[in-house]
Amino acid sequence: MAFKFENLKVWQLSLELTDEIDSLAHSFPKHEVYSLSSQIRRAANSVSLNIVEGSTGLTNAEFKRFLVIANRSALEVVGCLYLARRRTYLTDEKFTNLYNQVEILVKMIQALINSLNE
Repeated sequence: MAFKFENLKVWQLSLELTDEIDSLAHSFPKHEVYSLSSQIRRAANSVSLNIVEGSTGLTNAEFKRFLVIANRSALEVVGCLYLARRRTYLTDEKFTNLYNQVEILVKMIQALINSLNE
């Protein structure tokens, strides 16, 4: 693997989440294509893409800045999951599964941020 981010477990998990969110968004009603479906996809993509972009920085401070943005995007995914559940676009079981995945990812991103502080 040629790039630093490719070896990061946190990035690999973010890709898995992105795939699951994309699959979920495909099941939303057609009238959500340009709203919630698009929003949750963009937020999930933003997590992995900010990890990638930050990893190419020259300093830990710059990497941390992008990781903070990735964390915020992950929390945006959670907000979208709540909206989708309220609108009955996903089951409670699916909500819980995805919520738990995001929670693990957020903790991993935070741990990476903390390790850069040392």
